[in-house]
Amino acid sequence: MPNISSSLYVTTAIPFVNAHPHLGFALELCQADALARHARARGRAVHFVTGSDDHSLKNVLAAERAGVRTERFVAEHAARFRQLNVELHTSIDDFVQTSTHPRHRDAVYALWRACAARGDLYRKTYAGLYCVGCERFADPGETQCGEHATPLETVSENNWFFGLSRYGDRLRERIEAQTLRIVPEAAREETLAWLRQPLPDLCVSRSATRARGWGLQVPDDPEQVIWVWFDALVYYLTALGFGSSEPQRYQQHWEGPGRRIHVLGKGITRFHALIWPAILASAGLSWPSDLLVHGYLTQDGAKISKSGSALDPFPLLQTYGVDPVRYFLLRHIRTTRDGDFSAERLEQAYNAELANGLGNLVDRTLGLLQRAQHSSVPGFHQATGPGAELLGAARALPARIDQAFERFALDDALHAVFELVDRCNRTLDQCAPWARIKRGELEPANTLLSAVITSLRVVGQELAPFLPGTARRLGEGLQAGAPLPAALRLFPRLEPQ
Repeated sequence: MPNISSSLYVTTAIPFVNAHPHLGFALELCQADALARHARARGRAVHFVTGSDDHSLKNVLAAERAGVRTERFVAEHAARFRQLNVELHTSIDDFVQTSTHPRHRDAVYALWRACAARGDLYRKTYAGLYCVGCERFADPGETQCGEHATPLETVSENNWFFGLSRYGDRLRERIEAQTLRIVPEAAREETLAWLRQPLPDLCVSRSATRARGWGLQVPDDPEQVIWVWFDALVYYLTALGFGSSEPQRYQQHWEGPGRRIHVLGKGITRFHALIWPAILASAGLSWPSDLLVHGYLTQDGAKISKSGSALDPFPLLQTYGVDPVRYFLLRHIRTTRDGDFSAERLEQAYNAELANGLGNLVDRTLGLLQRAQHSSVPGFHQATGPGAELLGAARALPARIDQAFERFALDDALHAVFELVDRCNRTLDQCAPWARIKRGELEPANTLLSAVITSLRVVGQELAPFLPGTARRLGEGLQAGAPLPAALRLFPRLEPQ
């Protein structure tokens, strides 16, 4: 039965749907999915959500360029993001499309009114430079956005503002005490550096005219729509039923004793580490417990994005398969650092580690069991010498995985799994059970092979957060007492084209 007291709520950020998804967002989905799957495997109650950020001026402008209505444009692109979850085999519990989800408007309005009741919302005229790519006003002295190459626009409007300046001390205290935990340390230090300067109040609406009428109207103010980030960030509460007549999931996963982990890219750290907690504080709500900030995925050193240097995940998944793509993203891209992608690197990892490493280990072990006259998969047997050492490494693996997940070092966790795979292969090479089988010494050969099979069952269990399809095939094919398969052929080698 799931452990409610240690529940986990895990989310991705939700992307603007001004274009199709790119491989960088697939990375974020895989990271969040690994967190959710690992927690479920450890008996925790998990709720995992993602979605699409529809109410962006970027989406409106992209629809105008495409010559289609915004609603149609957004729906078509959001469907592509939804399909990416299907293709990646993510275990999401909900997909929140902010323009159509039945609870989202109510959640946004409930949070807006809570902040207004605290006295943190007011109107004033403001003029400044605006980055449409980030959907934010530029900082004082900022002449160009560090994230986007497009020019900043001059905007002058009478808008609603949020009293962000009131919350700097509280933010700093919580971040320094790590009750709001930001990983990696570089992201935490960057956030604290922002807090060494006074926080300005935040513009949280824009004119309905500039928004082309697209967005959620400010309550009781039809001339204004709510700023897209105030809208989008509330999705974390929408998915749990905040502001609805059925708040049970919200009480369990947001106000309960478990953890609330947001997985996000480093370009939007400020929104999640400063703006979102301050809004929650104003409304008197709990904060996220952890922010896992991943790096950028690059291709030939350039950031992958939906425009410019883009990489479509769908052809990659079709060419290489789901688990190989997930494997590369989760092991060969360090969880909290930038990492470069190329098809050549993926193919090298596939052949060396998946085909020659895990796939070959499984098939050579099954072949040796057949030569040792086994008709069924052996169960656990006590062993001595190298077999006992191998079983000890297998028993120690789950704790190593747990420690890596606690550090948000998903790449280290997957590395630990493949250390056991490599150890199994080395043990077979060193002990040469095929020679014993040839001499008729079946008992010592079978004892060693049963240790390898037992270790592979642990490998399958611990691979489940990362490579769910492979883990399932290992679990089914290596079940103790099941008929011995001739081979599993997990990862046929990729041959040069």
